[in-house]
Amino acid sequence: MWIYGVNNRSYRKIYGYIGAEFIFSTFTAFLFFFCVFFINQLLLLAEEVLSKKVPFLDVARLILYSLPAIVAFSAPFSALVGCLMAVGKFASSNEIIAFKASGIPQIRLFIPIFLLGGAFALLSFAVNDYFLPWGTVNFTKLYRKLLYSHPELELESYSIKNYQDSILTNGPVSSEGIQQILILDKDPDGAKRIISSEKGYLDKSIPGVVQLVLQGVSILSVGGREKERYTYSFAEQMSYNILLKNVSISFRGLGPREMSSYDVYKEIQKKLKDVNEKIHEQRMRIQSLRYRYGEEYSAGVQLILKTPSAFGSVRENLSRLSQQIEQEKNRSIQDRSLQLYLIEFYKKFSIPAGCIFFIIFAFPTALFTKRSGKVVGFGLGLLVSIFYWGMLVAGQTLGVRTSFSPFLSMWIPNFVILVLGLVSFLMGRNR
Repeated sequence: MWIYGVNNRSYRKIYGYIGAEFIFSTFTAFLFFFCVFFINQLLLLAEEVLSKKVPFLDVARLILYSLPAIVAFSAPFSALVGCLMAVGKFASSNEIIAFKASGIPQIRLFIPIFLLGGAFALLSFAVNDYFLPWGTVNFTKLYRKLLYSHPELELESYSIKNYQDSILTNGPVSSEGIQQILILDKDPDGAKRIISSEKGYLDKSIPGVVQLVLQGVSILSVGGREKERYTYSFAEQMSYNILLKNVSISFRGLGPREMSSYDVYKEIQKKLKDVNEKIHEQRMRIQSLRYRYGEEYSAGVQLILKTPSAFGSVRENLSRLSQQIEQEKNRSIQDRSLQLYLIEFYKKFSIPAGCIFFIIFAFPTALFTKRSGKVVGFGLGLLVSIFYWGMLVAGQTLGVRTSFSPFLSMWIPNFVILVLGLVSFLMGRNR
């Protein structure tokens, strides 16, 4: 193939040149976003972990396990900014005009960037789908291990903590244990209970719970089955169990965000099955009530013919059954957790796919750049990233709080970027 002196071998050189500039610009943008998210994560860990004198090696491992989330979110925005910077640089230095003068159509310049954008999308999906669950699981395991050796991670000195049905207050906390513990809760009989202890420590012998071993214990119970009586007791030692999921957000298990797309899909199928079973049960109840209504109606007609004075009771009975049918028909069967899982499932695909939509938007938009292509591209990329992230958060909030389509909640931002890209393309073609 030969176009104005340009053959396939020359195209390979052009693809390599454009691809190299795009990769360099994308890598630069990736470093920027990575540093922003990394510093934010580092500051959070510094406040929660480093200040509690946790060994530096363990802190480094916690940071390592946090990296997949940072990489997964950095990749799409890096592709956007990288494309704007690379193509903006070509446009501002008149290289685009030179390519056109050589008979090279813009679609040829778009191909290598689009293919590389697809590669970044696959990379982002792989990190989000595999490495993010891996990092979350290992982060939780390590944090749990650190909690037992450094209880001050969750129990600060002279603090008050709420654990579902109990309130725990304590004095000084160190690696040696917890001093001056006071627990307010209820016993199995419903009696209000006050447990005080001179000191205690955390024991990890029972999986799934934090076992707080108390020493020098005093217990006061008031109420319960006999409301006017109280019980006062002592103990040298007492074990008090708290579910791990109630101790810290780090122990609440894998949510849909931290699971692989396949695992989320399996959970969605289970929840859909449960919802469909409930809907089927509702239909059967409605059918049963209608059948009963028909029987009551026939029996009522016969009764009224024999005893006209029974009209009022028959009408009241039929009205009651009619209300039950309407109430059952209007009863909405929803599973809010299913909505959340669907949102996260579509999000796992929409964010990586954003790389491709960003490329479609960025390429024609960057062609308008006249001067300082890279600087303008970088600034515009940041603005579009903020705009996209705002739409994503708004869509997720709308999907969680309402019954709005989970698919549209997560994909509307991509569709908006696509429309903006097509508009930019049409404007550039008509110049």
